[in-house]
Amino acid sequence: MKFIVSSSALLKQLQSINGVVTNNPVVPILENFLFEIEDGRLTITASDLETSMITELPVEARESGRIAAPARILLDTLKNLPDQPVTFTLDEETYTIEIASANGRYKLAGENATDFPRVPVVKGSAPIEMPSSSLARAINKTIFAVSTDELRPAMTGVLIQLADAQVTFVATDGHRLLRYRRQDVGAGQTANLIVPRKAFNLLKNALPSEATTVRVEFNHSNAFFSFNQMRLVCRLIDERYPDYENVIPVSNPNKLIIDRAALLNSVKRIAIYSNKTTHQVRFRLAGSELTVSAEDLDFSNEANEKLACQYDGEDMEIGFNAKFLIEMLSNIDSEEITLELSTPNRAGLLMPTIADDNESILMLVMPVMLNNYV
Repeated sequence: MKFIVSSSALLKQLQSINGVVTNNPVVPILENFLFEIEDGRLTITASDLETSMITELPVEARESGRIAAPARILLDTLKNLPDQPVTFTLDEETYTIEIASANGRYKLAGENATDFPRVPVVKGSAPIEMPSSSLARAINKTIFAVSTDELRPAMTGVLIQLADAQVTFVATDGHRLLRYRRQDVGAGQTANLIVPRKAFNLLKNALPSEATTVRVEFNHSNAFFSFNQMRLVCRLIDERYPDYENVIPVSNPNKLIIDRAALLNSVKRIAIYSNKTTHQVRFRLAGSELTVSAEDLDFSNEANEKLACQYDGEDMEIGFNAKFLIEMLSNIDSEEITLELSTPNRAGLLMPTIADDNESILMLVMPVMLNNYV
């Protein structure tokens, strides 16, 4: 069986799904791409059992057939070939693959396509459609706060809460919590899904820069995302997500409004002088002035800066992890941010001062205990 395809077109499609392939898979067949040819279209599948990505492209072919092709050697070959038509000759009896280019011939050993795991078919839900830009923004605003603690599996994914008139994305690692809500995407149904971090990362990298519509379907065990010629199927995390709404403090009488870039740059500078274990920075709020300071007693390093702000509340001191603050401030787009506080031992709420009509972003960060100056 033969087919002819552009080397660069094939390479682009393989690179878009290559993130699924792991170096030490559970089953050796998963080190391969599954090639399936039918009616002049090549469908390529990559899987790690939990997540599968499928893409397709037109090729010149007269016959149909299937074979598993080794991912790494195939990618390395195509990366080093100039853009040109290449001819693939597949032997379904010996599982050998021969690639002929203008420069030469390359022969590699494939595997039996029947050993490749089946991709789950998702049926059972009414599809939801959302703009790719909205989905990409939701992933970018939450993915960095997902937990890596395998002992709490629910928190190693992003919670998607579907409602009639809105969709909410939630991520937490126990130290901070991100809630991103869109009011311009209605699901027309109510459901909670926990999508694994890896699947969301792959989806983020695969989403096109140009505007397109993403179709989302799900059942009790899998979620299915499709756009253009790309499909991603992932197994959902079958756990109960923490009741995050109860963690968000309702009464926060102390409100700070400050220029986002000024605060971000100040925290970045002060963090250099913080303890390398706790990354603690101290906020001292008094009148219309915020003092940001840090100390590392082990090395006698300390620094402080004063920033102008709008502050309505009682004078207070509170400590935060600088790494968390930097990530959160970097993921807000507005010029000014609002930090709502109640007491030095309760969580602070970070949000854009001027909210967008169609989205709401709430970031919660737990304080760290202040080690007062000796």
